[in-house]
Amino acid sequence: MQVLVVEDEAETREFLTRGLSEAGWDVTVHDNPQPALLDLGARRFDVIILDRMMPGMDGLSALKLMRGAGVTTPVILLTAMSGIDDRVEGLESGADDYLVKPFALSELIARIKSIARRPEIVEEVNERRLGSLHIDRLARQARRGDVVLDLSPIEYKLLDVIVEHAGEVVTRSMLLEKVWGYRFDPKTSLVQTHMSRLRAKLDKPFDTEMIRTVHGSGYMIHDPD
Repeated sequence: MQVLVVEDEAETREFLTRGLSEAGWDVTVHDNPQPALLDLGARRFDVIILDRMMPGMDGLSALKLMRGAGVTTPVILLTAMSGIDDRVEGLESGADDYLVKPFALSELIARIKSIARRPEIVEEVNERRLGSLHIDRLARQARRGDVVLDLSPIEYKLLDVIVEHAGEVVTRSMLLEKVWGYRFDPKTSLVQTHMSRLRAKLDKPFDTEMIRTVHGSGYMIHDPD
């Protein structure tokens, strides 16, 4: 397994390098995001361990750049910030998991193995259409009629999933698994927050709504035309 570590603290960096190497993995280490971003453009990694708080470019900014550039490699954020809002912000920025310092190496290794077991999603359909809504899955863009929707990476994923299941109820659990890779409930308003933002961009500027809430179950999208 190829692991990319981005950590500015020398002691933590050495601890991670030694521990992950002893686990049998190939470890590439950087002390700031800039060279790591260059590496991502030239090489394939199986997982990225990314420190959140770093001088210069912080981890969240680097993560947003990665996701904006189409990098889908799983990312585990390391941080000393343990508040719920901090975790939600990290996950909303595109992180797959979140580990609070100090942490046990055994827990990090277990989380890496869990991410590695997730099946790789192969996208065979290049576009989806539902009435006036068109999703270009190669460009990762969506438009309704002639209006290009300014969606975040998470909002795009949410829309892609619910359009894939058009006419069906998509539950909160389904969205947590398909969009964030969770097989458990993180007990946050993650889905509701992002769905509200998506609906503000997809529905509110237009005369008719496409997404409706199925109370007690989830969400459903339909062609209103």
